[in-house]
Amino acid sequence: MATVRYFAAAAEAAGTESEHVPAEALGTLLDQLVALHGPALERVLERSSILHEGQYVSDPQTPLAHDAVLDVLPPFAGG
Repeated sequence: MATVRYFAAAAEAAGTESEHVPAEALGTLLDQLVALHGPALERVLERSSILHEGQYVSDPQTPLAHDAVLDVLPPFAGG
């Protein structure tokens, strides 16, 4: 299962700082996260950067290994 780590507004919308979700591709994972946590997380995901093993990803076809780690990073204020 992929480990998803949430930060800031993403953690608030998901109601957790991390969770394990089975998914073989990024698009499937994001769909499952929305199904689990609803429209509040969906809105955050639309604005967030997703890091897969520390690298920015956006292609829904990106394959995910069983032990993948993904970070959901919403925009941060400040400079």
